[in-house]
Amino acid sequence: MDLCVTIKGVSFLLQTGIGIFGNAMVLLACGHIIYTEPKLLPVDMILCHLAFANLMMLLTRCVPQTLTVFGLRHLLNDGGCKVVIYAYRIGRALSVCITCMLSVFQAVTVAPAGPRLSRLKPALPSLVLPTFAGLWLLNMAMCIAAPFFSMAPRNGTVPAFTLNLGFCHVDFRDNLSYVINGVAVFVRDFLFVGLMMGSSGYILVLLHHHSRKVRGIRRSHGGGAETRAAKTVITLVVLYVVFFGIDNVIWIYMLTVAKVSPEVPDMKVFFSSCYATLSPYFIMSSNKKVKAKIICASEQEQPSVDTQESNDK
Repeated sequence: MDLCVTIKGVSFLLQTGIGIFGNAMVLLACGHIIYTEPKLLPVDMILCHLAFANLMMLLTRCVPQTLTVFGLRHLLNDGGCKVVIYAYRIGRALSVCITCMLSVFQAVTVAPAGPRLSRLKPALPSLVLPTFAGLWLLNMAMCIAAPFFSMAPRNGTVPAFTLNLGFCHVDFRDNLSYVINGVAVFVRDFLFVGLMMGSSGYILVLLHHHSRKVRGIRRSHGGGAETRAAKTVITLVVLYVVFFGIDNVIWIYMLTVAKVSPEVPDMKVFFSSCYATLSPYFIMSSNKKVKAKIICASEQEQPSVDTQESNDK
């Protein structure tokens, strides 16, 4: 195994391990909140669902990609490829949609109450679960074509207009199918990213005006919960947009070239998975409830270790 392959394999291994651990911690913290509290707040529900979508992405894309980089072949048959690719497409789509949902929800929350918003704001908590269901149905329908083009790698050369993922091939048969699929994914992502950027910009404007009016109140209270939540949302959106831009620059290149080097899809996978890897750690550091549950769990573990050491003495 040469140095380039080793570096690539270690990079994927670290990204996968760190991302799975972080998202699993967020989900466990959310589960503990559900167990100890009467109900989960809407923002916590959205963050929990985002962690689930990101974990789904990492398990169905980065895990087999990492194994393939280290030389393991024939991981999946045709049926396994169809299931894994379909699940990955849904997880990736949900990641952008839920991040957009989070930014829109927070924009409505911090917006001044008007004649229209006065009715919408109280109804927001009841709209979270129906919105989740709608996003799942929408993306399951939009990603339904992926399984039909997915198959296990065949011996020999890779045909044109085929995405070589290493562990699976996505063979679009002709240029028209290849371009239509790519454009459909890009348009969907662009619409949701545009919406999340617009809502985040609106949040920034509101925070700027609010800070000028009540600066003394905010200082005396150390900043409101809504302000902290808004800053968390904006940071997540910025994080997503950066990696979305890199991902789609590579994707456009892949659409315009008939035969793509195997390293290019690897780069696309790495950058498209960076958001899923990094976002849970930002959630853990900025969300007080999640952070408190994780700290509480670590503090409960420490006394048990100390007790065992004292018993051994």
